[in-house]
This record gives sequence, C-alpha cells and structure tokens, in this order.
Amino acid sequence: MARATSVPESAGAAEIPKSKSAMDTLVLGSLFGLWYLFNIYFNIYNKQVLKAFPYPVTVTSVQFAVGTVLVMIMWTFNLYKRPKISGAQLAAILPLALVHTLGNLFTNMSLGKVAVSFTHTIKAMEPFFSVVLSAMFLGEFPTIWVVASLLPIVGGVGLASMTEASFNWAGFWSAMASNLTNQSRNVLSKKFMVKKEESLDNITLFSIITIMSFILLAPATIFMEGVKFTPSYLQSAGLNIRQLYTRSLIAALCFHAYQQVSYMILQRVSPVTHSVGNCVKRVVVIVTSVLFFRSPVSPINSLGTGIALSGVFLYSRVKRIKPKTA
Repeated sequence: MARATSVPESAGAAEIPKSKSAMDTLVLGSLFGLWYLFNIYFNIYNKQVLKAFPYPVTVTSVQFAVGTVLVMIMWTFNLYKRPKISGAQLAAILPLALVHTLGNLFTNMSLGKVAVSFTHTIKAMEPFFSVVLSAMFLGEFPTIWVVASLLPIVGGVGLASMTEASFNWAGFWSAMASNLTNQSRNVLSKKFMVKKEESLDNITLFSIITIMSFILLAPATIFMEGVKFTPSYLQSAGLNIRQLYTRSLIAALCFHAYQQVSYMILQRVSPVTHSVGNCVKRVVVIVTSVLFFRSPVSPINSLGTGIALSGVFLYSRVKRIKPKTA
C-alpha cells in the first residue's frame, strides 16, 4: 500500500533531478526567510518613525514613493520586463490601487496608535473579512469547517483586545479598517485576474498598484498633513533628521521588499501554503516586536493572541477541504 500510494506523487516527476529539487527547496526557504526578515525590520523601523513623527499619511506616501522608484529602476534596467498597459487595464486596476492605498494607510495609522503586537493581533481577523467579502462579491460561500475556524479568531481577538495595555479605539478601528480594505483588494484582484485578456502576473500587478497608490496619495498627503518631511520642519520640531530619514528609508525599502517577496513566494506555492506561511510570519512579527519594544503582555492577552493565531492556522488548513458536489 505504501508503494501504491507513492506512485501518483512521483508520476511525471521521475525526470526531475534531485539537485534541482533541492535547489528549489533552498530558494523557497530563502524567500520565506527574507519575507519574515523584511517584515520584522519594517515593523520595527516603521513603529520608531511613527512614534517620533506622528503623521501616518506622510509616512505611507514616502513608502509608496520609494516603492515607485524601485519599480522604475527594475523596469529601466530590465530586471523585470516592463509591461504594456492599456487604458482599460489601468481603469480596472484603479480600484485595486485605491483599496491598497487605504489598507496600508490604515495599518500605519494603527501602528502609530497602539503596539505592533496588538495591530497584528487585530489583523489576524483578515480571514473573517475574506470570507464575508468573498460571499458578498464572488458568490463563494464558506463550508461549515471554514465558519468553525473563524470562531476562535474572533474570540481570540476579542479576548486580546480586552486585556491589551496599549488599547485605544483609534488604533483598533484603524486595524479593522485595514483588514476590510486589504481583503477588498484581494477579492478585487481575484476578479481582475479572472479576465484572461486583462491578466497580469502578480509582480507586475503589484508594481503598477504601487505607482498608482503613490499618485493617489501624494496630493492627499499635502492636503491632509501639509509638507512636514522637510529638514527645516523636522529641525524646528526638535527631531534627529538623519536618524528619522535613515529609519524611514529602511522601513520603506523593507515595506516594498517584503511585499515583492510575498508575490514571488505566491508564484511558487499554493495559496494555502502561502496562507500558512503568512500565519507563521504574523507570529514571528508579534514575538519579535514584543521582545524589541518590551511591550507589556498579560497572560490573558497572550492567551487571546494565541487563540486567534491558532484559528488563523486552522482556517488556512480547512481551506483545503472542498465542498462535495452533487
């Protein structure tokens, strides 16, 4: 029976050299390591910037600006093929760029108000929003197993919120708004990618969305917060200009890098595997941020966070279960 079950798994793969398989595994493992590393550094440096410079719209705009420069460099030097985009495609991508902009803006607003660990605990509710929005706009209704996996997520987040030392409503609702907009982006992306004549690969789509997000947010930044990133303003505010610029640049580079690597991983693995990796990434970010910032965490708060993350892991596993067709 062991030999019989191993035949389908090895069928068609006999010609693949073991060295190539080992190399692919090494590359994939390296990408996951970079994904987590860039995420850790982004959250640490971004939090430091937002504590000293409480202007999340400006900070988000700077991150999109740096990402835009990186995309231009990538296309100019043919590090990645420059796409040919039609007006119809740009019109279809515009809603994606809008919710992508809002999602990252709300995340920065939350990070500026509460602890990094708490923001990521709230963001563990992303599967809940994904299920609701997919049912509303894609007609994809969840199985009973998926619904059951959402219960510990909601309960864990609620328990963690009640015992969070840095809790405030602005930080809480900003993180919830981030969940809503980010999952709206994912649902819209799925609808966009279904149209074969308009389909783009993930990295190209992300690159275009980054540029459009900067174009959308730059005027809003000036209108909402003015020009507050100049050396003269920072000096008058008593801030360390060099330190703030350095941390902002590192955060922006890591912001673009971790999302770029995330899409590279998604091209190599299934969405379920990517979802599991994202769950582990959130655990790593929460733990490292608690250790770095020495955030006070009560036992009940830790329990709530653990329950929520366990629910996220369970959700990513039960997504494999396909509903039976009549």
